[in-house]
Amino acid sequence: MAETKITMRILIDIGHPAHVHLFKNFSWEMQKKGHRILFTARYKEYEINLLRYYGFDYISFGKKNSSILSKITGLFKYNSKLLFISLKFKPDIFISHGSIHASQVSFILRKPHISLEDSGNMEQVRLYKPFTKAILTPDILPEDLGKKQIRYSAYHELFYLHPKYFRPNKNIYKGLNISENEPYCIIRFVAWKATHDYGHKGLLLSEKINLINMISKKLKVFISSESHLPEQFIQYKINIPPEKMHDALAFASLYIGEGATMASESGILGTPAIYINTIRRSYCEDQERFDLVSNFSNGKGVIEKALEILSIPNYKENLKNNVNELLNEKINPTPFFVWFVENYPESVKTMKENPDYQYRFK
Repeated sequence: MAETKITMRILIDIGHPAHVHLFKNFSWEMQKKGHRILFTARYKEYEINLLRYYGFDYISFGKKNSSILSKITGLFKYNSKLLFISLKFKPDIFISHGSIHASQVSFILRKPHISLEDSGNMEQVRLYKPFTKAILTPDILPEDLGKKQIRYSAYHELFYLHPKYFRPNKNIYKGLNISENEPYCIIRFVAWKATHDYGHKGLLLSEKINLINMISKKLKVFISSESHLPEQFIQYKINIPPEKMHDALAFASLYIGEGATMASESGILGTPAIYINTIRRSYCEDQERFDLVSNFSNGKGVIEKALEILSIPNYKENLKNNVNELLNEKINPTPFFVWFVENYPESVKTMKENPDYQYRFK
């Protein structure tokens, strides 16, 4: 299929720091082809820092809402702001990771909205799906999202951590203020304020204390947290620019945390990961096939699993073959997505009629 030569104006709405990484290589590739990209964002953690660091054109809508009531009122506020911006920018297409705002505004303006989805949070999917033209999901996502769903063989984290796009930098040891090759562990705590977090949990405070005390006897410990850390944990807080986090994960001896994205990122980078959360994530469970991620619903058995990993000589070194097996099985999703967007809507028909077309993008 011949690629279109028509340039587009593309609006990408994001709501999480990982979404900046998710779309950055796609955006750079599209910009090389002459397309114009505008990001819109709500500040949650490091979104604005990352957009500024990578030099993208963006507009910030302020802080992200956390309570249920503020999320409801914020829906109208953000939709109004996005509509105003869109009328000025005149996008040909909207792209997001499940953005309710982008989907609804695109519908008002009669422009297509393409969503990437890997979590299957149905409380969000139900709100954006009616206004969305195509929903691209990893083929391992168990949820059936209907005729708009297009499955591809990759994880979201491969959009930015595929070896074609990412090479870890050892200068991270200087940033962490430790000697080169000193073993360390990254522990991640989430804030439990997202809509999909309601009713779910990870580690109890007592379990966090026990975990840190035990691991710190074996490794240097660094904590990454979405929310303010208790006083007894401040000494472990990681202090690096957000764009350096993947370097830190790549050279870590172990990742332990409530965050699924970082667990998946660690696994792809060859760092053994332990994910603790009652929310099951298909991409983390899929990586368990390669012994890259271990999944737990609570803190029971986590310390034992961590100590088991740390007791095996060359454990991380031996994971390199596992990572290669994973990469050989998956596609490189960035060039696939570039093709899909540039050739939309014909690309939808192509994928429906011949799903194996995606394997041209290895």
